[in-house]
Amino acid sequence: MHERSVTRAAEKLFLGQPAISAALARLRTLFDDPLFVRTGRSMEPSARAMEIFALLSPALDSISTAVSRAADFDPATSNAVFRVGFSDDVEFALLPALLRRLRAEAPGVVLVVRRTNYLLMPNLLASGEISVGVAYTEELPANAKRKTLRRSRPRLLRADTVPGALSLDDYCDRPHALVSFAGDLGGFVDEELAKLGRKRRVVLAVPQFNGLGTLLSGTDLVAMVPDYTAAALTAAGGLRSEDPPLPTQPFELSMAWRGAQDNDPAERWLRSRIQMYCGDPDSLE
Repeated sequence: MHERSVTRAAEKLFLGQPAISAALARLRTLFDDPLFVRTGRSMEPSARAMEIFALLSPALDSISTAVSRAADFDPATSNAVFRVGFSDDVEFALLPALLRRLRAEAPGVVLVVRRTNYLLMPNLLASGEISVGVAYTEELPANAKRKTLRRSRPRLLRADTVPGALSLDDYCDRPHALVSFAGDLGGFVDEELAKLGRKRRVVLAVPQFNGLGTLLSGTDLVAMVPDYTAAALTAAGGLRSEDPPLPTQPFELSMAWRGAQDNDPAERWLRSRIQMYCGDPDSLE
């Protein structure tokens, strides 16, 4: 169901492809349903398979919880592999401090980071490719849990030496850069400007925050970024941040995790450290 492929399912279960094919044939006989139908290179589930999966998921989560509760976890001696998902802004601005803490407490653990966002998070959690993720989130799998870590406000970044804060007119006249995972040239800023009957001109879109400071340096470009990202970028020097000259709404940065691993001692330890180093309790008051 997760892999949509007999070959990939076999690899994940450390079995041969014939064994998986034979098991699927037995299931088709048992349920009197094709269960999965080949569509191009993918095996798509039938309506019956979707129904069965919905019924089995809570049971599988219960089994996982029962097993995890029996396991002890000692960070100092653990060699656990944690698979996590971070949005680009979180990876750039908040992961370094978290990583330093993890290395100090648990030098033997391995951290595998996957890039995520509100679109990718549901599938990454549902498939088990990550156990926990930090990003702006919307819809999540039914068995996932979520906790707000901080409420962030945008900050305006600039590298020029013109004194004083930018007025709204100056802001709209300046060329803009933005970080866009999908390559879009618009976002929430444009929606807020439209309410004021204004527009901006985006001349640069890049896929990640790393390197944004270098790109702004020596130009009249401005960029709107989350406050925690602005703090990381300005710390290197050559940039300054200020409140934007237009109304903006705060957005919530959340941690989401698989319900099946809610009580796993290792995962609970990891989530506590993520909350400690990615969260901002003052912003939630």
